[in-house]
Amino acid sequence: MYNRLILSAFFSVCAILAHAATRQVNPSAGLQQVLDKALPGDTIRIHPGNYRQSNIIVRKQLVIIGEGYPVFDGENKNEVFIIIADGVVLQGLQIQHTGRSSLVDMAGIKLQNVKNVRVTHCKLLNTTYGVYLQNSKRCIVSNNLIQASAKEELQSGNGVHAWKCEQLLISSNRMSGHRDGIYFEFVTRSAIIGNTSSGNIRYGLHFMFSHNDTYEYNTFQNNGAGVAVMYTRGVTMYKNTFYHNWGDASYGILLKDISDSKIDHNTFHTNTVGIYMEGSSRIHVTGNTFSNNGWAMRIQASCDGNLFEKNNFSGNSFDVATNGTMMLNTFRENYWDKYDGYDLDRDGTGDVPYYPVSVYSVITERIPVAMILYRSFLTRIMDQVENIMPSITPDQLKDIRPRIKKWQL
Repeated sequence: MYNRLILSAFFSVCAILAHAATRQVNPSAGLQQVLDKALPGDTIRIHPGNYRQSNIIVRKQLVIIGEGYPVFDGENKNEVFIIIADGVVLQGLQIQHTGRSSLVDMAGIKLQNVKNVRVTHCKLLNTTYGVYLQNSKRCIVSNNLIQASAKEELQSGNGVHAWKCEQLLISSNRMSGHRDGIYFEFVTRSAIIGNTSSGNIRYGLHFMFSHNDTYEYNTFQNNGAGVAVMYTRGVTMYKNTFYHNWGDASYGILLKDISDSKIDHNTFHTNTVGIYMEGSSRIHVTGNTFSNNGWAMRIQASCDGNLFEKNNFSGNSFDVATNGTMMLNTFRENYWDKYDGYDLDRDGTGDVPYYPVSVYSVITERIPVAMILYRSFLTRIMDQVENIMPSITPDQLKDIRPRIKKWQL
C-alpha cells in the first residue's frame, strides 16, 4: 500500500512538471510574491541565506526546493509555511522559531485540507509544532530533522501532528524535544516507518482514535512516558525498539481500550514497563523480546482474548503482573529465563507449566510501597514458599508449554 502511495504522489507531480518553469529566489526577494506569480507545476529554487519571512501561504501546486538549507525564521511570533494546495513538494529548508499561541496551533509547516503533498529533507528547529497535518490525504513526511527544546507539556506542541487524515506516510524522520514526537488523532490507513523519536516530554508516539494503521522499524527511546495507543483498533506494531523509557509512569507501550491488533517482533529493553494493557482485547503479541525491564508486562484484569506466544523474557525484575485473579488471556510457548522446569521428552518445551506472576509482583500491585523490600532476603523466601504452596498468585495465568531455549528472533 505504501509503495503505491509513494508512486501515486510521484507521478501526480511528474504529470504537471512536464511544462514547468524554474524560478530562482534569493534573500532579497519576497518569497510570497514569487509564489503568487508562479504557475502550477513551477519549481521554486531558494538560494542559501536568512529569510526573515513567515506566514508564507502556498496556494498552487509547486515544487519548492532549498539549496544549502536556506533559513526561514518565524521570529518567535508567527507560523512559517502554510500549504493549502494539493501536490506541493517542500524540500531542503531550515524552518525555525515559530510563535506560540493559546488560540492557534503554530507550526513550522502546516498542511490544511490537501492531498499528495510531500515534505522532505527539511530541518525544523525550535518550532511549537513541526509538521502539522489537518484533514489531509496521501501526504508524505520523510527524512526531516524535527528538533525542539520544550520544557513544559502545556507550552509545547508535537513534532508531527496529524488530525483527521488518511493514507499518510511518516518515514525516516528524527524527532526530539516536543510534547509528543508523533501524534495521530482520527488518522486511518497510515504508516509510520523508520523514525527515531527520543527525548520528548510525554510520548514518543501517541495514537488516539486512529484505526487500521501500521508503525514499524521505529525507535522510541528516553521519552517521558514512552508510547501510547488509545481507543483504537486494527493497529500493527512491527519491529520497533522501545528503549529506556524510564520513570514513575513510563512504559514501552501503553495500550488502553485497544482491540484486534498485532505486536510483532518488537524489542522492549530497559523500560519501567514493557507493555501496559488496560481494557484491551484480541491482541496478538508474538516474537517480541523483553529484556531488563522493571515489569515486562502489566496486564489489567479488564483485558481478555489476548494471545502471548513465542516471546523471549530475560532479565526483567517482574515478567508479568496483574491486578486480578481471573485470567482471560492465553500464554504459550514463550521463553522465560526464570523457568526452572524440565524437558524429559526433549521436544523443546517444558513438561510443567510456568507461572510468570511472582508473589511479590502481586503484593506490589496491592501495596506499591512494598517495592522498597524488593530483592531482600524476605522476598526470596516468599517466592520459594509460593512455588511450593501457591496461595495468592493467579493460577490461571500460566504458560502451559514454556520454551526451554530462547527463540532466535
